[in-house]
Amino acid sequence: MNPDPCPDCSADSPKLSTRRSFLRTSGLAAGALGTGSILPCRAEASAKPASETLVKTFYDSLSEEQRSKICFGFDHKLRLDVDNNWHITKTLVKDYSKDQQAMIKEIFMGLHSEEYAQRVYDQVTSDSGKAGFEGGSSVAIFGEPGSGKFEFVLTGRHCTRRCDGDSVEGAAFGGPLFYGHAAGGFNEGPKHEGNAYWYQAVRANEVYQMLDGKQREIALLDKSRGEDGLETVALTGKKEGLDGIRVADLTHDQKDHVRKVLADLLAPFRKRDADEALKQVEAGGIDNLHLAFYKGENIGKDEVWDVWQIEGPNMISYFRGKPHVHAWLHIREPGVG
Repeated sequence: MNPDPCPDCSADSPKLSTRRSFLRTSGLAAGALGTGSILPCRAEASAKPASETLVKTFYDSLSEEQRSKICFGFDHKLRLDVDNNWHITKTLVKDYSKDQQAMIKEIFMGLHSEEYAQRVYDQVTSDSGKAGFEGGSSVAIFGEPGSGKFEFVLTGRHCTRRCDGDSVEGAAFGGPLFYGHAAGGFNEGPKHEGNAYWYQAVRANEVYQMLDGKQREIALLDKSRGEDGLETVALTGKKEGLDGIRVADLTHDQKDHVRKVLADLLAPFRKRDADEALKQVEAGGIDNLHLAFYKGENIGKDEVWDVWQIEGPNMISYFRGKPHVHAWLHIREPGVG
């Protein structure tokens, strides 16, 4: 499964041409990452090749044997699966050539904002243990990049990421995502030291602290939905009657802070995807979102709620912070899918 590139090093080799193309684009990316500081607005370097471009380059580099194991029709049922710890195919990143491994990493990095890309990569590497990113991740391609609809999916422990070039109609990020982190061990303490995503829960708990007594009674429930693969992020289409307090019933200041929670949820991802996702949430109505916290799943009995969620008719963000962070995210355009 690990093709030797040496037989393909002749000047006329198509694989060598592909390799040269990748080295040119990745060189530009490396140069962009090596200059300047991280900007607060998460601006992306203009010279950095899009992940979609690299997916096409990676696809073109695959041997027929590799394609038979990781390439599927666009409508294959596996494409939209999501879970907290899984391999979408049996071929791991380490099984590819070094050039192909580099492409996969660049695709992954390019799906995240400049501010968070390295932090997210380090999280996936850490959670993969001794296997690291290369030994703990697998990829699949659905459809054919460059000729119609396609989607690249990377999975592993605490990771499901997608790159679809807007092929999946109405779906932010190309479909449901999963991210998480077990920082320093399986059972984290109440402060979740070193966790890459705990800042999101801190922001959400700031909203809880802004609620008055009656609002807290509505927002604070006992047990959450739990986790069940794709069912975890099933969208109901409901504008009322969801878990927790409806944003329409919050004050202006409280609503503004909910928007900050949304911004933090989207912060790890590249700007184009984050902007699209927020636009879709707004189309479903910020007032139709519901914010819930779960007292029955609290670490340390400190009333800083480890498990919480935001749900609306076309969005679910379920953050399960016990015993460590699992976060599920699914956003779609209203009325699509």
